[in-house]
Amino acid sequence: MNSKITLLRDYYNFLFGLFDYLQAPALAFARLYIGWIFFKAGLSKIDDWESTLFLFEYEYVVPFLSYEVAAYMATIGELVLPVLLAAGLLTRFAAAGLTIVNIVAVIAYLDISLAAINMHIVWGLALAAVMLLGGGKFSLDNKLKIS
Repeated sequence: MNSKITLLRDYYNFLFGLFDYLQAPALAFARLYIGWIFFKAGLSKIDDWESTLFLFEYEYVVPFLSYEVAAYMATIGELVLPVLLAAGLLTRFAAAGLTIVNIVAVIAYLDISLAAINMHIVWGLALAAVMLLGGGKFSLDNKLKIS
């Protein structure tokens, strides 16, 4: 009986030990994917700034901020934080900042579809994983010994 338990334990440890090796590439993929999503959103804002200001004035209801300040903050956040996230530099800070951007985006757009909400949830979960686990082995934080 004891040898069967030992054998099961060894198989279990081997199988789930593989997850330790997959953590670094999974975190790198999450950082790059989320970074790309938000960076593209930032690029679209600067591509047509007049439309961006129009949307922030008439479509998006950002609490406590004027539409101009909200537009600038969202654009800067979507252009700077994704670069930090993708590089794995100040990763947890970047993920926390993008989490705020993500939440405000859902709150600010009153006509958001269920599918869009679901995408924001997926992005939020990926950002939460990065905040909890850090940038991983393939990050500048790891090279610079930044937690």
